[in-house]
This record gives sequence, structure tokens and C-alpha cells, in this order.
Amino acid sequence: MRQIAMIAALALLTAGCTATEQRTAGTAAVGAGTGAIIGGLANGSRGALVGAAIGGGTGAVVGAATAPRECWVRDRWGHKIRDRHGRPIKERC
Repeated sequence: MRQIAMIAALALLTAGCTATEQRTAGTAAVGAGTGAIIGGLANGSRGALVGAAIGGGTGAVVGAATAPRECWVRDRWGHKIRDRHGRPIKERC
């Protein structure tokens, strides 16, 4: 029951994040998990902690660097708004 409450709390916390923040957090989590697995296999529990820290930091940097910088402007129905030449209008996310 406690695990379900933790998952629900994390879902609520990330619901207010922008796409860039969600991408950064997601890649940091994947990096931390991968680093912990590799570090744990290489050097036990201490290696898992070091691997998680390094992998999480690296994942966050890579996620922030590869996040999209522009988003399409949409109307209230979700349709892309286009300029007079038919090109979608973009703005910074």
C-alpha cells in the first residue's frame, strides 16, 4: 500500500512539469538505474551507489541537452495553428 502511495505522489509531482523537465527526470532515472546495475555487477553495493550517482547525473545532462526547444502553438481543441503560408507556428517550450 505504501508503494502505491509513493507512485501516486511521484505521478502528481511530475504532472506539473514541462516536457523538458519530464525528459530530464526520465533520462536521469534511466541513467541512475543503469549505473546502479553496472556498478553493482562490477563492485558490489558501493559500486552500485557510485554508478547510480554518475549515471543519474549523466542522464540528466544528456536529457536536458537533447530535449526539444520548440513546441507548436495549438488552439484550445489541440489543432496546430498555422501562419498565412500554411507553416505551423512554433514557440519556445
